[in-house]
Amino acid sequence: MKIVIDTAARTLTTVDEGAERTAGLYTKAAFEAISRQWVRVGWSLRYYHNFSWFGHSILQMPEDLLRIEEVLYRVRPDVIVETGVFQGGSLLFYATLCEALGKGRVIGIDQQIPTGLREAMERHVLARRISLIEGDSVSPEVTGCVAASIRPEECVLVLLDSCHTRKHVARELECYSRLVTPGSYIVAADGIIRDLADVPGGEAEWLSDNPLTAAAEFAAGHPEFVEEQPPWLFHEGELTENVTYWPGGWLRRVE
Repeated sequence: MKIVIDTAARTLTTVDEGAERTAGLYTKAAFEAISRQWVRVGWSLRYYHNFSWFGHSILQMPEDLLRIEEVLYRVRPDVIVETGVFQGGSLLFYATLCEALGKGRVIGIDQQIPTGLREAMERHVLARRISLIEGDSVSPEVTGCVAASIRPEECVLVLLDSCHTRKHVARELECYSRLVTPGSYIVAADGIIRDLADVPGGEAEWLSDNPLTAAAEFAAGHPEFVEEQPPWLFHEGELTENVTYWPGGWLRRVE
């Protein structure tokens, strides 16, 4: 696609496979076109590697963090399950929100959890709100351990952010969706990789091998879940889509 921004004429023109479209520069259509390219360029430049939470790398788009904060405030889960913990920044982010809400704990799962990370979490002032499980997120041992740690009356929200292949995300969705309580969500993170197949650092197979495809297929086969971008708590203007690395990844369990 070719994009031409004319600040003098206040227009944005896209040319895609011979089809040319022009919109006002300060319109919803222009915002969406610019945002999509901004996300693609930013990802290739490792923009999301620049953020941390309380000294731990978090590897998330700031807007996605704000969106999950809004959801946690509204849903107020007792348990947040996260697969893929990297350096612990997101675990601490969720635990901090739990502390602010006065309830909740986080279960972090990863194939390998470095000794230094485990020790840092155990020493942290929020350690009582964090537990770590090492192992394959879809193994019976790990899924059984997670399920056993959740009480029947607890509200559960799940974030899938480990291996991003279509097959693995599909397996995680099947394993962890049964833990999600009505009104809460299971989130397949990083569906944006579908749109990154042709950028520097991307891979051609991402066009079909991605979390977004896995989430769509899961929703189609599980009527108890609906694909739903969480509503903004405050919404002015005509925008309907937020800037995100998690497109199509929010699956809400129907009440």
